[in-house]
Amino acid sequence: MSETSNPQLRARDDIVLKVEHLVVTFDVGRELVQAVSDVSFDIARGETLGLVGESGCGKSTVGRAIMQLPPPKGGKVIFKDQDITQLEGEALRKTRTALQMIFQDPISSLNPRRRVKDIIAEGLQIWERPNQRARVEEVMEAVGLDPETAADRRPHQFSGGQCQRICIARSLALDPDVLICDEPVSALDVSVQAQILNLLEDMKARYQLTMVFVAHNLAVVKHISDRVAVMYLGKLCEIGSVDAVYQHTSHPYTQALLASIPELETSQEDAIPLLQGDIPSPMNPPSGCRFRTRCPKAQAICAQQEPAMQASPSAIGDHFVACHFPD
Repeated sequence: MSETSNPQLRARDDIVLKVEHLVVTFDVGRELVQAVSDVSFDIARGETLGLVGESGCGKSTVGRAIMQLPPPKGGKVIFKDQDITQLEGEALRKTRTALQMIFQDPISSLNPRRRVKDIIAEGLQIWERPNQRARVEEVMEAVGLDPETAADRRPHQFSGGQCQRICIARSLALDPDVLICDEPVSALDVSVQAQILNLLEDMKARYQLTMVFVAHNLAVVKHISDRVAVMYLGKLCEIGSVDAVYQHTSHPYTQALLASIPELETSQEDAIPLLQGDIPSPMNPPSGCRFRTRCPKAQAICAQQEPAMQASPSAIGDHFVACHFPD
């Protein structure tokens, strides 16, 4: 496919990360699961892209595929004009130092036998970076951990929120350009989530980061993102700025997701019916539009033809939707 089939890809000089026609499949016995199917987006320097959707839609798989964990079955991941899907061995390992990832469960992603200072310093030691002790202390202080009291302790001695701070410090130690956050607050108490979100915003400004923020909570994504990409069953269905997607929603699936956000006051006239039924199996996705089996607007063409990404009727720049009948 040519780039012209992806109108959502922007012609800008400051694009740091570009994903083109990404495909990720998994073998499950004799069946093939299409986890991600032809997903394309880009991120400019200093932006945060929120990647949202229901559980199982493939958003976390996209984040891992960017890191080549595992490598995608098709498509490109272009980081600073280099397709990293073509890299192997030492070249891939070296490139990964500029692409760091924060995982969903902070406790299980930390080695329980190692001290905090050794966990954070591991990447520095592997790549033989200078001034390792000073760098560890710097990033610990940046994320709100006291090096004197926390450096020699182990992960089980910290709360979930503190463990996530350790994970953030570890990801920052090598001074990355892109930070991929795979639902970094979903495993934390609500009272701690806002602290971690604010910390990520502070770290983004302090270290000039570009971020991919994976989440299923649209309220959280709105707080931290500059642009939002909505996924359903492995496909991208809407992408645009936060204002465009939240205030001028074009895709029925995005409308349903926004309607599911709890509000203190809800107008009955403005209420959007909640989705009925379950997500179809990714082993055998519906023909045409994958959302048609749950869409109140579905017509015959939706079963016959897959909707292409097109400019949204909102007429707001960089707002695109894949729907035959967008609002």
